[in-house]
Amino acid sequence: FFVVSFMRSAATVPSSWTRSDDVEESQCCVTMENIYAAAKRIEGGIVRSSCRRSRNLSALTGCDIFLKAEYMQNTGSFKERGALNSILQLPINQRKKGIIAASAGNHALALAYHGGRLNVPVTVVMPIYAPQTKVANCKSLGANVIAFGSSFTDATTHARELAEKYELTYIHGFDHPPVIAGQGSVGLEILEQQPDIDAVFVPVGGGGLIAGLALAIKSINPDIDIIGVEPVSFPSLIAALYENEPVELEQPSSSTIADGLAVKCVGANVVPLCRQFVDRVVTVEEHYIALSVLRMIELEKAVVEGAGAAGLAPLLAGMFPEYKGKKVCLVTCGGNIDVTLLGRVIDHGLAADGRLVRFRGKISDKPGGLAKFCDVVGRSGSTIRQIFHDRTFQGDDFSMVRVEVTVCTVNQEQAEELLVKFNEAGFPTQMLDFMPHPANKQQAQ
Repeated sequence: FFVVSFMRSAATVPSSWTRSDDVEESQCCVTMENIYAAAKRIEGGIVRSSCRRSRNLSALTGCDIFLKAEYMQNTGSFKERGALNSILQLPINQRKKGIIAASAGNHALALAYHGGRLNVPVTVVMPIYAPQTKVANCKSLGANVIAFGSSFTDATTHARELAEKYELTYIHGFDHPPVIAGQGSVGLEILEQQPDIDAVFVPVGGGGLIAGLALAIKSINPDIDIIGVEPVSFPSLIAALYENEPVELEQPSSSTIADGLAVKCVGANVVPLCRQFVDRVVTVEEHYIALSVLRMIELEKAVVEGAGAAGLAPLLAGMFPEYKGKKVCLVTCGGNIDVTLLGRVIDHGLAADGRLVRFRGKISDKPGGLAKFCDVVGRSGSTIRQIFHDRTFQGDDFSMVRVEVTVCTVNQEQAEELLVKFNEAGFPTQMLDFMPHPANKQQAQ
């Protein structure tokens, strides 16, 4: 259990980090022997996920995209690998007493599933923001679920207190060496399935996945680039890599739809591994993560959570033109998105894509005025999602009414054409900016 030397605001952390060429090697808690042993130990207990080429995402991004489908694990994420590897290494007496962990969901699910399968009692402490889908699934798998704390740090502190009080074995979700070694098996599989890959994009929360994966891949083929992706509100790995030690971020004013990546401080064991084996770490804005979830649903027919889709986000944002035409693997690490959140994420992605647009205009307060305004939408081939008709707060002109309408369009170009048609029809109208429109407007074939 490490001590963080200071806290830092996410706003003061640089948006990216790049490994220097003269980085010094240091002793790490995990070796290739550990990863090979973990892969053999968990074989048969986890799903060997596919790593197939995506024709649609390749056409969309200009890269040759391969998806490592870790969201197809039994509990919907890569976390099963590290969880199972950790449980299998426990002595019998520790298994009987039980295990405990702090988790926002996926690590908890993995422990609950494999703990139940191996008759090991499991307690998980989940922060209060954990998605209800994950909470309910943990309970259904037989775990004792305790909701505590407004942050992962709070949940971790409480879990460690309970571990000491009840003599339970605490299994950290990302800073435990057997967990890191288990996650490293993802890297071994990628190399077996696509040995000539050029780069791997990995979502980053606590850093356990990218640390183990980077060690495995770079030890076998150092020419493959390893790119980490963090949400802009939680750049915890970037902060740690610049300081060469874990840095706890202050609680951000805004959260992230990638709840699995909402970690304020990476692990101490993760930092030296990432400094040696990770090439770059970047942050991405929320609307690109939402757009990535939308693209996965539309183009891959795959429902993944924000964290699982985050690896696609920097490519949609046009941040890596150097990988055009190259083979790129995206680790789609989780699929446990809360159903109540999914609709909002899809709408957010549609708005980011210019396909859900809001207009504000003025119409005549005479019979037929609203019908004529709506007719412009219908004749354009668009669809009205909702409309708001305001007679009170539109000024002193009693002959006019303010109207706000949310419209579903085919693309941004159709939305811009509709704006022109409104004004040509005599309705003074403006398009309301919801968020920056992505630079990459290219549509998949």
